[in-house]
Amino acid sequence: MATLPLLPQSATKLVGIARMASEGESLRQGHEVEYFTLPARSLLNRCTGVRMPFTWTINPYRGCEFACKYCYARYTHEFMEMRDGVAFEQKIYVKQHASNLLRQELKHVKPGEEIAIGTATDPYQPAERRFEVTRAILEELSRHQGLEIGLITKGNLILRDLDLLKEIQKNNRLFVNLTITTLNVELARILEPRAPRPDLRVDTVRKLSQAGIAAGVSCSPVIPGITDAPRHLEAVVRATAEAGGKHVFANPLFLKPCSAAVFMPFLEKEFPHLVAAYHQRYKDRAFLPKSYGKRISQLMARLREKYGIARGGERYGPRQQPVGHAETQLGLF
Repeated sequence: MATLPLLPQSATKLVGIARMASEGESLRQGHEVEYFTLPARSLLNRCTGVRMPFTWTINPYRGCEFACKYCYARYTHEFMEMRDGVAFEQKIYVKQHASNLLRQELKHVKPGEEIAIGTATDPYQPAERRFEVTRAILEELSRHQGLEIGLITKGNLILRDLDLLKEIQKNNRLFVNLTITTLNVELARILEPRAPRPDLRVDTVRKLSQAGIAAGVSCSPVIPGITDAPRHLEAVVRATAEAGGKHVFANPLFLKPCSAAVFMPFLEKEFPHLVAAYHQRYKDRAFLPKSYGKRISQLMARLREKYGIARGGERYGPRQQPVGHAETQLGLF
């Protein structure tokens, strides 16, 4: 299979993952998306971010075809010298020998250290249907015990692996989160162009719960002026409760420069009335003020209480915030 050069020829010698990416072999092309092999040196990555509640991360792929306009992980393609944020959704890298790497690296995981799957790219994006890297990882995890494992996805393809999830849960702690930012199908279609419909994700939570899997919902990111109305968030919490979800949480949108380069043109096209406010709020920072996050946290706490969803079982959620009276409007802008 001929190697397809991804990067322009340059006098600069590429090293590390940039070199490996440039040598990847083209696997398939369609929907303006290309798939390439990536001979990974490691699968289990230690998380150093202070905001993250887990110790290790696993991402079976680099890049994600779901093409969510707000995706924070676009920066990961910059490690491969790809500065165009759109490349993240058009050039997908399939990690090779994943299960073998994981088998060797699990010895580094200490008791109580959680492994989070799917924190930067969705483990059940369309590539998984063909390449089954995520399934191979789950097969390996099913052979171990005493692990804490979290998995986050928008993909209802996860139901294919119910057998493995059940096996893993017998001897390990397992948490699954479906990301649902909105129940509005039309809004979801422009925010998350290639992700499964919200109703399919809610149904996935229901089926996972019925199968005995600890499943819940990440309503993240909450997008100011677009998905942050209290009635909007309440609809997601209500749907989570009705589907038997064990937890639901929400985090506000944050915009790294590479993400803003994709999100802001989208905003100008679809929500032009919000552009000035976003430029003001995000012009010199990636994160919104803590006061906004606190109001989101307070509102979600009230909604969890209203719909009988216990707190404490979720993963990837914010740390506990003091519960007060949420404002009727979040009032960011």
